[in-house]
Amino acid sequence: MSPSPSILDTLSQMFSQSLQVLSRPSVATFEELENKGTLREALIYVLVAAVVTGLLGTGSSATGFLSSVIGTLAGFLVFTYLVYYVGQNQGGSGSLDQVAYTFALFWAPINVIFSALGFLLVITVLGILLLPLLALAALAVNVYFAYLAVQSSMNLRERGKIWLTLVAAFLGALVVSLLTAALLR
Repeated sequence: MSPSPSILDTLSQMFSQSLQVLSRPSVATFEELENKGTLREALIYVLVAAVVTGLLGTGSSATGFLSSVIGTLAGFLVFTYLVYYVGQNQGGSGSLDQVAYTFALFWAPINVIFSALGFLLVITVLGILLLPLLALAALAVNVYFAYLAVQSSMNLRERGKIWLTLVAAFLGALVVSLLTAALLR
């Protein structure tokens, strides 16, 4: 039995794979990478991204930072589990490891990038006015990559089943996010 790679090795490998996903977005790219890691690696990567985005949050207290990190991890877990669960019920054949890993490969870097852009926009009045556009752009990019990732990780090809899977996962994650935020206030 080989030992697990170190956290730094995991992060380095996943960062390299994220660059592949972001530079060559396709089902084929996700297919190539979906078995390179597990839920463990995905959670490490998402945790690091959550810490970075939490640090980029302006005016956050220690409690706000902790709440943000916990909410991010809980939301990611719920979302990926629901993609897996609903996808299985739609005839998908992927594993939870594949779903979590493929989603982490795009979600973590995209959130860090958009958080950094948001941090820069907050500096100016004009930038603050652009924040809603940045949020819409972040949503569009995440939806695009999520659509590709569901096709790969769950082996779903029918549009209706893909959208049902994504919408159900989004609604479930939204409920958990709202509950987490209310509990951690």
